[in-house]
Amino acid sequence: MKAMTDNIRLPDELGQQLQAHRKALGLSKSALAERAGKVREVIYRLEAGEDTTVSSLMAVMGALGLVMRMERAGLPTASEVAARFMEDDDAA
Repeated sequence: MKAMTDNIRLPDELGQQLQAHRKALGLSKSALAERAGKVREVIYRLEAGEDTTVSSLMAVMGALGLVMRMERAGLPTASEVAARFMEDDDAA
């Protein structure tokens, strides 16, 4: 799991962080969804780095006891994006 001080730049990185926090709290996807007042599909989508609503993200983060902080940062570099896709190809 990435340290909480790491910048999250891609949706799948956010999903990995959310999943790690859910597991650290010992929550199933269903239990987290219930705690957040959302359907389980929202948890699956967020953890997979897929699109969902901002309100769903905020509800899930709140249910995990997390908050979001915004700071100025650039987009991922081309090499960071390429490395991410190479990691995905290696896993397949």
